[in-house]
Amino acid sequence: MESENIFLFVPNIIGFARVVLAIISFYFMPTNYVVAGWCYITSALLDAFDGHAARYFNQSTKFGSMLDQLTDRVGTMCLLVALSMFYPKYAFWFQLSMAIDISCHWIYFHTTILQGKTSHKFIDMSENPIMSIYYTNRLVLFIMCAGNEMFYAILYFLHFTEGPLIFGKSLFMILLWISTPIAFVKTCISLLHGYVAAINLSIIDVNERRNMKKVK
Repeated sequence: MESENIFLFVPNIIGFARVVLAIISFYFMPTNYVVAGWCYITSALLDAFDGHAARYFNQSTKFGSMLDQLTDRVGTMCLLVALSMFYPKYAFWFQLSMAIDISCHWIYFHTTILQGKTSHKFIDMSENPIMSIYYTNRLVLFIMCAGNEMFYAILYFLHFTEGPLIFGKSLFMILLWISTPIAFVKTCISLLHGYVAAINLSIIDVNERRNMKKVK
């Protein structure tokens, strides 16, 4: 049987396109908000399509999952780097946001992989009714992720323009007020992810150390 080339799977090709669009947006971020904005937003929107493609074509892969995670995290991080330059007064908060986003997602993703190789009892956030909605309701998950991205993207656009006016009010400012609480809640969820992942990782450590002592 001929081996499959997972790099040519449809969702992974979409993932590669996301990477290219993200790099283009990074290049134009300091100078051309129109090109940077369109490329960044398109890359973010394609995040929804690669998941659907993976399920439709039965082409879900660990590589694709990792590529998706890295593109999301790096994309947001580079946008926050630009915001730190545009709004130096708030650089600390952007740095803190980057640290929370990267560290909490990394430890959660890594711990999830390790949990799949063990049979110990772990803390399951989906047992919490609020977190259960977050995990099982795709609309809620989309609103949280899109709202978080919107918050930072709108801050970026506001550096260059106030955007179109609606009843004398800046559309971008309206969207900023709408997305701010969503971004705050999303950050709290990321912190919760990190906390629970740390607890679960400690469970793995304790059990591995116990098994090592039994061998000795």
